[in-house]
Amino acid sequence: MKTMLDTISEFRDAVRLDLSEPLTDAPAAEQRPGLFDLLSAWGERARFRHELAIRARETPHLIGDIGLTMDQVRDELAKPLWRR
Repeated sequence: MKTMLDTISEFRDAVRLDLSEPLTDAPAAEQRPGLFDLLSAWGERARFRHELAIRARETPHLIGDIGLTMDQVRDELAKPLWRR
């Protein structure tokens, strides 16, 4: 079982990683993403995982068509939104 400190440390490290990665299509002056970009990325991950959960529940026989196994789907859905 994970301790709260481990979870907080993972969160802090994930935020640091997300904020330090450069944006590929942005001008050099805007290479570091800001808070809005961070929250936007987290929102995209949350939406993706929500849609994946719906598809896995409603059409589990089609999960293989998108190149995933049900174990991979379960692993992805278990991640907090700040983890890639």
